[in-house]
Amino acid sequence: MNAGDHPMGEGSKTALVLSGGGARAAYQVGVMKAIAELLPTGCANPFPIICGTSAGAINAATIASHADCFSRGVAGLEQLWGALRSEQVHRVGYTELMGSTLKLLLSFFSSGATFGRPLSLFDNTPLYHLLMENIQLHHLPGLIEKGHLHALCITALGYQSGQSISFFQGHASVDPWQRSRRVGMRADLTHKHLMASSALPALFPAVRINREYFGDGAMRQTAPMSAALHLGAEKLLVVGVSGNRKNGRVDPGLLVNYSPSLAQIFAQLLNSAFIDAMEEDIDMMQRFNHFIKELNEEKQRKMRVRPVEVLVIEPSMRFDEMAVNHIHALPKAMRVFLRTIGATQPGRGASIASYLLFEASYCQDLMRHGYADCMEQADKVRSFLET
Repeated sequence: MNAGDHPMGEGSKTALVLSGGGARAAYQVGVMKAIAELLPTGCANPFPIICGTSAGAINAATIASHADCFSRGVAGLEQLWGALRSEQVHRVGYTELMGSTLKLLLSFFSSGATFGRPLSLFDNTPLYHLLMENIQLHHLPGLIEKGHLHALCITALGYQSGQSISFFQGHASVDPWQRSRRVGMRADLTHKHLMASSALPALFPAVRINREYFGDGAMRQTAPMSAALHLGAEKLLVVGVSGNRKNGRVDPGLLVNYSPSLAQIFAQLLNSAFIDAMEEDIDMMQRFNHFIKELNEEKQRKMRVRPVEVLVIEPSMRFDEMAVNHIHALPKAMRVFLRTIGATQPGRGASIASYLLFEASYCQDLMRHGYADCMEQADKVRSFLET
């Protein structure tokens, strides 16, 4: 984009951009596994800049903490997601669900506020312990110092300021930035940053960092790829979690003549947070590159712009359809909850389940699809990483 908007190190820097979407992020692990196999034998990290949002932040942090050996980081992710259970992410019993629901209702009588744990439908304390056990963020300074990693960036939304904050830990040459509703802030990244970035709105509690509460980074993230450019990226590999660009948004066979369920409405709200901004940013980048290529090199230098190579890997399947086949794997309380709000049928709210199905069978299925989708572009991926 604009060459003056971000620091540039020597040589071409490739960034990995991982969007969010709850359990859908397992798809990204399959893509990473395919990339690890496509790379020449060895442990080199092909992505000196790694950016993650929401559940993508968890994947990004895992890869970054193993920046000295990419394949080892991928193997850790595959093991984590391949054995995942809902109980490791949030408390799932009837008592917990009823208690959270009651707390939400009682907040109506106190101006929407509450004391103690922030309002949410689920208590995701187990996720914090899972991340502490599996992601070694204390390795980051050494990896940055040795040149294995240029920067790791985790994005979250500040509920008070309404700003999209990209917390980054990286090389000393990287400067903070501030744009309209977008801020880049240097920080010593912790597991609290991961919890904040992956706090699905209303489902998981907000997380306090310094003086502000933060939630899922996908909300109000108007330019998901911009942080990577500010960090110095010249090439972007983006792993999406929607499939909308390939599959379209509406299946005519699913059109109905009755009003949408609560799950269907909330699913669209989640989709707008996790998917729309990334798709629009990709389309804008492609239009920008097309415009830049029409300019000669002299005009590009005068305008201080350059094309940014982008490779997008996105799902070839529909997440809601896949989720329906795995709802039976959820704990009983979760199955009852999803059935109650109408989240068990494709096109009628099952998209909600696709975000909350933290179960091994579903995650393994997503990883297989991610692996296959990446391997279908094997030649493109090799060329992208080699140039």
